[in-house]
Amino acid sequence: MAKVDVEALGDVVVVRLSNPPVNALAHGVRTGLQAAVRAANANPAIKAIVVTGQGRAFSAGADIAEFAAGLKQPGLPEVIDELEASAKPVVAAVNGLALGGGLEVALGCHYRVIDRSVAQLGLPEVKIGILPGAGGTQRLPRLIGVEAALDMIVSGNFINAAAAEKNGLADRVAEGNVVEAAVAYARELVAAGKGARPLSAKRIEPSSIPSDLFDKGLATLGKHPSGPMAAKHCIAAVEAAVGSDYRSGVAREAALFAELAASPYAKALQYAFFAERKAADIPDIGKDVRPRAVETIGVVGAGTMGVGISLAFLQAGFPVTVVEMKPEALERGLGRIRETIASNVKRGRMAQDKADKLLSGLTGSLDFNDLRNADFIVEAVFEKMSVKQDVFRKLDAVAKKGAVLASNTSTLDVDQIAAVTGRPEDVLGTHFFSPANIMRLLEVVRGAKTAKDTLATAMAVAKRINKVGVVAGVCFGFIGNRMVEAYLEEVQAMLLEGATPAEIDGALEAWGLAMGPNAMMDLAGIDVGYLIRREHPLSEERRRLYRVTDKISELGRHGQKTGAGYYTYDGRTRIPDHAIVAMFEEEARAQKINRRTLAPEEIVERCLLRLANEGAQLLDEGIALRASDIDTIYLTGYGFPAWRGGPMWQIENAIGLEETAAKVRAYETKYGPRWKLAPLIEKCARERGSLATAGKG
Repeated sequence: MAKVDVEALGDVVVVRLSNPPVNALAHGVRTGLQAAVRAANANPAIKAIVVTGQGRAFSAGADIAEFAAGLKQPGLPEVIDELEASAKPVVAAVNGLALGGGLEVALGCHYRVIDRSVAQLGLPEVKIGILPGAGGTQRLPRLIGVEAALDMIVSGNFINAAAAEKNGLADRVAEGNVVEAAVAYARELVAAGKGARPLSAKRIEPSSIPSDLFDKGLATLGKHPSGPMAAKHCIAAVEAAVGSDYRSGVAREAALFAELAASPYAKALQYAFFAERKAADIPDIGKDVRPRAVETIGVVGAGTMGVGISLAFLQAGFPVTVVEMKPEALERGLGRIRETIASNVKRGRMAQDKADKLLSGLTGSLDFNDLRNADFIVEAVFEKMSVKQDVFRKLDAVAKKGAVLASNTSTLDVDQIAAVTGRPEDVLGTHFFSPANIMRLLEVVRGAKTAKDTLATAMAVAKRINKVGVVAGVCFGFIGNRMVEAYLEEVQAMLLEGATPAEIDGALEAWGLAMGPNAMMDLAGIDVGYLIRREHPLSEERRRLYRVTDKISELGRHGQKTGAGYYTYDGRTRIPDHAIVAMFEEEARAQKINRRTLAPEEIVERCLLRLANEGAQLLDEGIALRASDIDTIYLTGYGFPAWRGGPMWQIENAIGLEETAAKVRAYETKYGPRWKLAPLIEKCARERGSLATAGKG
């Protein structure tokens, strides 16, 4: 069925792409657009064509789900070519999002009228590991210039109507009804005798650009978020537009697109894209479960986490009341909130009037009673059960009926916290990641008695504050930190076996992690893990493996905040410290461990397998709903590169479950029980099953 609406307005026909919610360019949209353009050209009464989108989007691009199923003909490049070949002028009325293939459709039109207030334009394909494959790398540089086009295509970032007007992407910017403006503009063009104006007919002379432009572009890519291929291929495709005819350029674009589409990096990035969206789907919470109304926020604690959490809510437009026990602690926290907002204004990230509005919603208090009207209260105090339980007793006494009571805990038992209240159904965990106003992940911990609408409310709030909410069950460390414990334990073993902190971090950062484990512990504070280990009983092996790290903490080397941890620091620059290596050497002798050189491949493999093996155990226990939820946690909260898909994706798609099982068993033979193979991996490997279909999600 054609998914376009066609309306004749005298001598101008308006073709509306109609595939809600974002007018994705599915097969029906493509065939409908093609048929409408053919019909308009065949009708002598029609002098011009306007293409727009139904609702609030022009088109957000291709239907990514079609990639897996296989695209039906006509393909988008062919449809756009036919659109551009129209003998009658075609005007795009960009009424909202014009992204990816949507912007390529607009580029295939001869003219573009853009809504000033809502339009967003971009070619974000690089973010899912591919490149614009419907002529975008060839038409955009012909329209706005090679340098501006390179920036848009390689970054994948969006621009607004003002930027589009400045760089030449917009022929006209509309203040009111963009379709009416486009129809009027089309009639002006006809009256002036201006007809079709295909971008593909333009030529880009090599002399018009700096000779080293593309080499410089490649040199500045660094660790691109799309991985090692996509950005380079984007540059190569744009380079093919220079000095050549359009047909040669699109042939090169198509070949590069095919290489990317077949790469593991594109598959991983597209998996990550869908995994993040799937995390919001909670199997036993249907549309009949409505989130509670949340308009006012309370935060208990004005330390580092309380400040970050308060900022996250303020920036999303919520009024926030922050409660502290001591006046100096409250004033210090409120001061840090004000300083952060002032810094954002100074750096041009926020307008002063918006900053003033945010700060007008901030209230500080030393009295729990001032939280009596809050709809959603987040406790962000010291990570100790007795302290958190005391706070929840007080909240239980003052919070209004129906308020959600959330604990920002990273390891503690949410059910024990809920048990001190008379309303455990209103209690859950909200594990924010530091800095909480920046990090995207929010682990939402569902207690045994957490009500469905409480959980739905927390997930809805996560979305409103621009967080990726992922549901976790109750266990020590939940999903992310429980897996990190296995990962960091293996790091301790390798430090004793002969790897230095710099070698381990270097291997994992070269593989793609944003930060190696030793640098990460220095950033978080080595003392944090030290205190947690003091709170919980440890196995003899764990105590043995952490002996040196505990000594480092006891020396007062807590990481960046003290200027020394695994590394010494000059500001934020880490400097390898032989004294730390010597401590591990000494302990290895005491434990009769023969030190050796560990290859980067072994370092990466052991870290990855320990992570994924623990993840499979969490999936089997029902702590995680889906393997993709585990990957989403690692991609959004722990610096795991999206182009690697996540630890669970890696063992299923890059290594293979049978090979994973064999490797883990070999490490178990060598190192003992800490490497015990997760039964779920063993089962899936034996039965040729998939982690993607395991779990309760």
